[in-house]
Amino acid sequence: MPADTTTPPATPGQDRRPLARRLLRWETALVVLLVVVGLVGEQTSPGFLTGSNLFYLGLDVGEIALLSLPLTMIIIAGEIDLSVASILGLTSALLGWLWNAGWALELIFPTVLVAGALAGALNGFLVTRLGLPSLAVTIGTLAMYRGLAFVILGDEAVADFPSSYTRYGTTPIPGTSIPYPIALFAVLAVVFGVVLHATPFGRSVFAIGANQEAAFFSGIRVRRTKFILFALSGAMAGLGGIVFTLRFASARADNGAGLELAVVAAVLLGGVSIFGGKGTLGGVVAAVFLLGGVRSALILNDVSNDILNVVTGLLLIASVIAPNASAAIGRAVGRRRAATPATPT
Repeated sequence: MPADTTTPPATPGQDRRPLARRLLRWETALVVLLVVVGLVGEQTSPGFLTGSNLFYLGLDVGEIALLSLPLTMIIIAGEIDLSVASILGLTSALLGWLWNAGWALELIFPTVLVAGALAGALNGFLVTRLGLPSLAVTIGTLAMYRGLAFVILGDEAVADFPSSYTRYGTTPIPGTSIPYPIALFAVLAVVFGVVLHATPFGRSVFAIGANQEAAFFSGIRVRRTKFILFALSGAMAGLGGIVFTLRFASARADNGAGLELAVVAAVLLGGVSIFGGKGTLGGVVAAVFLLGGVRSALILNDVSNDILNVVTGLLLIASVIAPNASAAIGRAVGRRRAATPATPT
């Protein structure tokens, strides 16, 4: 008589296990924290949840959100890129210099994106072809690219851009409170999410971060994949330079200085493992807006910029500790449930 292959009815305990695992996911905790920040912000600063404040909150995190997309993939692959804010400043300075030279913005924008990609490609070459550690490489290029920005533009600020372009960085989409950079981020987040979580390339990124040697012997082009990620990070930093310049209607060599701390904090707070191989883009998106919400609430309560930096640093530390603690608790709960004898029916 053939064995019965039908699935038996799930017991109440079995029904609860997947739910418990979902509730213990770090991404769920981020969404809950985001709601809590919204409620607390509204209580301490009436108007926190108004369309006007949410618009400025979106503007404030626009560049961080854009830079976090490729950095998520780089960290999942087991690497790091600390030069993203300096590439942003470099491309902003290049934009201003080309504008002073009489170039049309329609030509400047693609040139700046290519320049950002080339800067990222240099990082990728040093890491993948010379075998240098990405932490050391990108700390070095962080200083080098910022220095090049000052060589290109000096202390000058270029601010005579046409309002037909700067309005995209300072006004919402008509009929909404959504800034144009956030709408751009939403589209790109979907693209990056699909690539990371639903394509062979994304699976290769996870495999490289989990075990680079095993990924290599399984046929994955490890060096090429990492090189593409660094070049993509540079191109996105170039896009961030354009957005930053249009938002402030000013191209400066020091634009985006220190922004890399907030970008790394957002990615790690989003649950991406600093050791690679783990993370979700959805968690990073939630973390970006959580960071923005915390900063906005503190600013509305007249908290100084020094305290904001302290809070950002604390969140960066928490971003390393909390997801690992959440995962450990989830594993402990799973082991305990697995060891619990089934209740006889």
